[in-house]
Amino acid sequence: MTNKFHDTSPHIQKILIAGYRRMSPQQKLKRVSELTKSVQQLALSRIRKQYGRMSEREQRLRLAALWLDRETMIRVFHWDPREKGY
Repeated sequence: MTNKFHDTSPHIQKILIAGYRRMSPQQKLKRVSELTKSVQQLALSRIRKQYGRMSEREQRLRLAALWLDRETMIRVFHWDPREKGY
């Protein structure tokens, strides 16, 4: 087995992979959802630090602009990330 996790020992990697294989699809989906929410919270913290106080809507738009392409942001939300920032 090649070491897919460059910062993890092969022994621990085997334990992790065995654990992932035992998980049901629902458990895996829940784990991915939780990780996604964590990443979004980190991004939102960075946005708040960079831009200061802003409305909840503006926070969500800046967050969405990190995941959606510029054309979609303009078409759906009338928000141009190039003009207003991410």
